[in-house]
Order: sequence, then C-alpha cells, then structure tokens
Amino acid sequence: MDDITQQTTPGVFWANRWWQLVIGMVCMALVANLQYAWTLFVTPMNTRHHWGEASIQLAFAIFILTETWLVPLEGWLVDRFGPRPVVAVGAVCAGLAWVMNSYATSLPELYVSAVIAGIGAGGVYGTCVGNALKWFPDRRGLAAGLTAAGFGAGAAVTVIPIANMITRTGYEHTFFFFGILQGGCILALALLLKKPNPRVYTAAKKKFAVSKVDYTPGQMIKTPVFWVIYVSFVAVAAGGLMATAQIGPIAKDWGLARIPMTMFGMTLPLLTATLSIDNVCNGFTRPLCGFISDKLGRENTMFVIFIGEGLALLGLMQYGTNPYAFMTFAALIFLFWGEIFSIFPAICADTFGSKYAAANAGTLYTAKGTASLIVPLASVLSATGGWSLVFTVSAVVTIAAGVAAKFLLAPMRSRWIDAHNEPQGVLAVAAAGKASRLSHWPEQTGE
Repeated sequence: MDDITQQTTPGVFWANRWWQLVIGMVCMALVANLQYAWTLFVTPMNTRHHWGEASIQLAFAIFILTETWLVPLEGWLVDRFGPRPVVAVGAVCAGLAWVMNSYATSLPELYVSAVIAGIGAGGVYGTCVGNALKWFPDRRGLAAGLTAAGFGAGAAVTVIPIANMITRTGYEHTFFFFGILQGGCILALALLLKKPNPRVYTAAKKKFAVSKVDYTPGQMIKTPVFWVIYVSFVAVAAGGLMATAQIGPIAKDWGLARIPMTMFGMTLPLLTATLSIDNVCNGFTRPLCGFISDKLGRENTMFVIFIGEGLALLGLMQYGTNPYAFMTFAALIFLFWGEIFSIFPAICADTFGSKYAAANAGTLYTAKGTASLIVPLASVLSATGGWSLVFTVSAVVTIAAGVAAKFLLAPMRSRWIDAHNEPQGVLAVAAAGKASRLSHWPEQTGE
C-alpha cells in the first residue's frame, strides 16, 4: 500500500491493530475516574471525617504528580516487557487504591492510596498511548488522539452512576464497588494487549520529517530539539491550564455561574452547561487535530491551533461578560487546548522513532507535571491585575508557542532528522546507543 507496509498478523482477531487501539481506548476510559470522578467524593469524605477539603484535595495533587512523573519509568517497562504486564499491574493498583479509599480512616492512608492510584493511572495511560504510537506509525496523531480521548470518555459515561451510588449507599461502598469493577475490567483487557511486530507495520514516506532512527530516552534528552518540543509543551499546557482551571471562579466573579441557560430542551446553570460543552470539545479535539496533523504536518497544525487558542483567550477576556460569548469562547479554548495530548506524543515518535516510543512519550509527558507547577501563577496574576492579566499572559504564551512551532521547531527538527537519517548519522546513533544504552537498554521482549 502507499501509506504503510502491511502484512497479515498471525493470531486471534484482537491482534489487529485497530482492535488494539480500541482495547487501549477502553482501558483509558476505565481508569479515567481516578482523576475525573474524584471531585464527587471530596464533600462526602469531609462530611464523614472532617479532615478539611484542602487536606483531602492534597491527595489529588499527590495522585497527579505520581501519575505524571512515573510515566517515563512505566514507559521504559513497556518497551522492555511489552504492554500486558504494565497494564495488568496498573489495573491492580487502580483497583486497590479505591478499595483502600473505601476503608481509609486517616489522611496518611488516603495519601498512600493516592500514590498507588497514580502508579496505576500512569501505567495504563503511558502504556496505551505508547502502544498506539507503535501500532500506527502512519497515523500517530489520530491513534494518540483517540487513545487520549478515551481518558475523558470514561468519566462521561460513569460519572452519573457514581454520583447516584454515593447518594444511595455512601462513598465508601462506591469506592469499593467501582474499584473492583474498573480494576477487574482493565486487568482482563490487559491480557489482550500486544506489542506490534516492527516488520509488519512500518512508517510510510511523509511530506514532513520522520526519523528512521530509534533513540532511547537517554539519547533523546541530550538533543536540543527535544528540549524545544518540551518547552513548547510546557508553555501551551501552562497557558491553557491557567485559563481552563479558572473557568469556575471567573464565571462566579462575572456573575454568570447561575444564569439559567436552555439547550436541547434542558435548563441548566450557565457554568454547568459550559463545563459540559467544554468536556465534549476537550475530548473531540484530540482525534480531530491528531488526524489533521497526520495530513498537514505537526508544526503546521500546532501553528494554527496554538494561535487559535490565544485568540480564543483574548476573545473570552474581551467579550466574556456576555453569557453566550462566555460559553462560545470557553468551548473554543478547550477545543484548541485539548489536542496537546495527541500532537505532542505524535511529534515525539516522529522525531525519535517507534522502538522506544512509550518511554520517550512518557518522558515528554512530564511536561504536563511541570506545567501544573506553574498554574498557581494564575492566582497571583488575578490578584494583581485581575482576570484580564491572566488571559493576556496565557494568550501571549500560547501564540508565541504557535509561532515558534512554525518558524523555530519545524526547520530545526527537519534539519536534525535529515542529518541523522543519512547513513553515517544512523551508524553514529547506533554506535552511541550500543555504547551507552542506559545500563544495557533492553530490547522489547514481551507482549
């Protein structure tokens, strides 16, 4: 075929790469509640134990940091042993953490379970994204986007049953039931995951730069082009988070939060309706922009999308006091922001190869954790210059990242890949990798 070298993969039907993608998406959907459903448990826990919401929310911060910063290690394990054992351990950790939450009677117990939950969520997230990148070297943007979209879709399906069960039987029983259910389902699906045979699926010739060389994480982090990509990820993630994390407080300060809005025959408070639309946009944009980047190139897509996000931020600043404008521009911000979780893993694999894609994408994913450390700056900015200063700084950062992607990253990455794709460059990288393979970096040996 023109776009990919394919052969028939022996084995059962789920060895097909599209089934592998679906399995990864379902695993992501099942583990998503560890992040997105947490807010439903905070008030009931505080009512029962009187720990204070700030102390309870510290567990969520611990979870996010553990999930983010351990993904490189979990990716390394995927590249060595394959996706099955890593997702299986992640499933056990995810289920165990919520079961522990159901029995927790002290804050230290809650914090320990948050670490275990972070290990579980990171193992599932990093593995499924990395495996999708390996199965789809010709459609990395689309595959990473669909996989990342699954992370939000799961919460959309289960958030209402979880809320109803908390009301009926208490948060402890809900933690226990869904911990066992979700952990068990992910564990069963883990047994169906496979790593691709690199001889079956190979990247096609592209109109844009794609590496023919596979780099280990140790080699990758020594390259200037990686740090340009990393800084871009941090900039866009921080700029978006500074605004998206403040949508609720902004709506309340502007007197919009409780305004009734009627859509599709339902009347909801404006903030509730806005957040519902925003979550749909946040999920929809990941496969959409991933698909577009497969066709137009990563940096070209980044240029348009990042500038679009900056303009949406400025639009919300200028016109957001109008209820309909608030909903429109908030949705556009999420639409332009959510795609970072598809484009950046794809450009990482394009630049540094498929063989170590899980560990490499996991290393790049730590940019999300770095960005989250910058987000509190929004509170400082709002205190000194109001919400307009928050929007202005966020817009400038994201627009600058879009311009840099087109005029700095694109030529830099193209020159670097062309140089290392030459025969002498390939041999040099291979020799360097053999000499310093991170304590004899292992080959992929498992499924």
